[in-house]
Amino acid sequence: MKNQMYDHVERMSHRFFTTEKQGDVITRMTSDIDGIQSVINGTVANFISNLIVLSTTIAALFLLNWKLAILGVLIVPLFIIPTKKVGKTRWKITMEAQEKRDVTNQILNETLSISGSLLVKLFCKECYEYDKFSRANKETIQLQIKEQMAGRWFRMVMGTFTTIGPMLIYLVGGILIAQNEKAVTVGTIITVVALLNRLYGPVAQLLNIQVDLTRSMALFQRIFDYFDRKHEITEEQDAVALQNIKGQIAFRHVSFHYEPDQPILKDISFTVENGKSYAIVGPSGSGKSTITSLIPRLYDVCDGQITIDGKDIRSITLESLRNSIGIVTQDTYLFNDTVRSNLLYANEKATEEQMTDACKAANIHEFIMSLPNGYDTLVGNRGVKLSGGEKQRVSIARTILKNPEILILDEATSSLDSISESVIQDAVMPLLQGRTSIVIAHRLSTIMACDKIIVLKKGVIVEAGTHNELLKEQGVYRELYETQFKKAIEQHLENE
Repeated sequence: MKNQMYDHVERMSHRFFTTEKQGDVITRMTSDIDGIQSVINGTVANFISNLIVLSTTIAALFLLNWKLAILGVLIVPLFIIPTKKVGKTRWKITMEAQEKRDVTNQILNETLSISGSLLVKLFCKECYEYDKFSRANKETIQLQIKEQMAGRWFRMVMGTFTTIGPMLIYLVGGILIAQNEKAVTVGTIITVVALLNRLYGPVAQLLNIQVDLTRSMALFQRIFDYFDRKHEITEEQDAVALQNIKGQIAFRHVSFHYEPDQPILKDISFTVENGKSYAIVGPSGSGKSTITSLIPRLYDVCDGQITIDGKDIRSITLESLRNSIGIVTQDTYLFNDTVRSNLLYANEKATEEQMTDACKAANIHEFIMSLPNGYDTLVGNRGVKLSGGEKQRVSIARTILKNPEILILDEATSSLDSISESVIQDAVMPLLQGRTSIVIAHRLSTIMACDKIIVLKKGVIVEAGTHNELLKEQGVYRELYETQFKKAIEQHLENE
């Protein structure tokens, strides 16, 4: 079940991971499934053994004395009365307890991560976060105690009912003996009472199993809530693999929204020809990054279509589509592993020479060799042992190693200082040559290296052209140039 859950969740769209709380996902993957495992482990063997004992005991009772057997068995329905109520109560409490576990896991995930713990320290919020966690943890414990107590009165009632049967047998058996019933003797009564005790034990345990199963339905409900969610990004049945890619990208009347009443892109149309490089600029929130997310189908368009070499990307297999695209983002993510493992994540079959060539191209090879263990140096959680510029260059080397036909740079140099940017610029420019590329950047030097500039504003293309053409139009690009780029170009000219 864990394997199936991981596989299912891993294939969910990017939207799922941006909206669901990580604590919720972790709880369902661990605590919920572990709870079901414990129920199943304790249920199967107990159910079979108790069923065997129950059936043989009933048979023995009726063979011994059918009248007393019927009297003893008539008590069994009384056991069922509290079972439904306690099962429902524990189901409700279990749902609340697991939801509270979601909260505690979310707090752990946020405050014990590198970025979260640093934020807590910088704002001196250790006591505040401890109080928040301890409150949530206390509520979880209280719910667990409440759940256990809900079963106490159930077991007490069951214990009471198990004494009623023998009392009735002694009463009715004594009356039958007084009436000179030949089939009933003191030995018969004692044997029937012994068998009743053997009967009620399995009945009580089977009903306990039913309570546990009812409780586990709360866990099943939470798990199948995820399983029942359909994958938003799927392949068509007759999807084809991209082959002999030239790299032409076309947006044809594309519209997109996260929420129906909040459009992000509105009727976007443009074509990036084979081997050409397009820069996308615009104010914050204009939809630049959304465009780059639509090309590898992290999201699907709401209207219109995106094509690569004339083929709708929805008719292309996801693996071949994403293998043909290399993306370098401003938020560089490195696994807590070696530099080598992080690089080979892009191409596990790459040779040592190919890996070092990629790092040389990204101007990071010499730095890696200066590390204590070279390429086998651990980078820490999210690459914390490396600076922002170093992580970015490792990310670019990883993309070079992938050798994609289409390249997307999303603010790839935004986290770098001017020195680091110039170093990376030397690596990025050759990477752009001969590849179809879309570049989102705030650095003028990167934008000017592109063949064409598209200007977005509020999800609409308002201008398109070269740097000089757009400056003459006195429009949005000119305004961006005056407010953001002018200082950069002056510094660029000084460096020249």
